[in-house]
Amino acid sequence: MAMSQIVNTYPLSNYSFGTKEPKLEKDTSVADRLARMKINYMKEGMRTSVDAILLVQEHNHPHILLLQIGNTFCKLPGGRLKPGENEVEGLKRKLTSKLGGNSAGLVPDWKVGECVATWWRPNFETMMYPYCPPHITKPKECKRLFVVHLSEKEYFAVPKNLKLLAVPLFELYDNVQRYGPVISTIPQQLSRFHFNMISS
Repeated sequence: MAMSQIVNTYPLSNYSFGTKEPKLEKDTSVADRLARMKINYMKEGMRTSVDAILLVQEHNHPHILLLQIGNTFCKLPGGRLKPGENEVEGLKRKLTSKLGGNSAGLVPDWKVGECVATWWRPNFETMMYPYCPPHITKPKECKRLFVVHLSEKEYFAVPKNLKLLAVPLFELYDNVQRYGPVISTIPQQLSRFHFNMISS
């Protein structure tokens, strides 16, 4: 039998959290975001984005760190790559921008691991799919999700206008209404891993 890959998860209490200047969203509405995506597509072609699955543990159960905007909308830390940018380096850049401290000594050691999912946006719409529909020859976005292995202790600087939440896998599972299809299916994508719960 094949061995499961191991993901070490450390207690949430191991990590320290501070704040930094707000990271304002470029768009005030979904319609604005899709309009901007259309303009960028005309200039640069398909959008490529990368998101991080950052895992911690509480009560001996894996939790994922999500950024909350306002009172309801949650997203994985990450974002759009520059044209031609390497996925791993781009994800590290995005994570540092979103959660890294203001000095080099306060930037976590981002260990980008396995790509666990690829999602496609066929049109300038909110819906994304874990496959590219066969009739779509020019998808508008490709989004990849990577497990990022955290060290035992880290400092995260959270922009003042965002909250960083640790959400248990059981809360995410099948909860499309609250988290959308990309985040709510992460528990299935992680089921092939063995979580090594390290208490310290």
